[in-house]
Amino acid sequence: MELRIQSLIGDERCYEAVRQLRWRNGINCPHCESKSIIKRGRDDTAASRQRYECKECGKRFDDLTNTVFAGHHQPLKVWVIFLYFLGLNLSTRQIAQELNLNKDDAQRMAAILRSGVVEHKPEVRLSGKVECDEVYVVAGHKGQPEEVKKRIVKEDATD
Repeated sequence: MELRIQSLIGDERCYEAVRQLRWRNGINCPHCESKSIIKRGRDDTAASRQRYECKECGKRFDDLTNTVFAGHHQPLKVWVIFLYFLGLNLSTRQIAQELNLNKDDAQRMAAILRSGVVEHKPEVRLSGKVECDEVYVVAGHKGQPEEVKKRIVKEDATD
């Protein structure tokens, strides 16, 4: 008997994880950011996916609306496992084989996941003491390499 990783993880647990990560500060409408939300049952195709309606703008949404997982035919657990395998540095070919996916679908999924990670990457903020070694900054001469050369020559002459 061949045991596949997909049999070890359930849809309910994947949707629960998405809800915990996405709605940390309570559910809010992805369209207008309102917190005035009502639950509207479960999705017909994925029973674990919760549907919602915003009382402010009247729009409906679900756990995956406006995420990289939305609008694709693969179940959420396949996406979660795929993401896990990417984190293990498996190639898309290896992931496709393990998840029984077409290699082109796997390539597309990897590109979507990578773009989502980059798109939602937090802004880097430095604080406290910051040290930089071997940094040369030329300010005010962008696009004017001749001005930079003049400045360097002038600095060398004064040394």
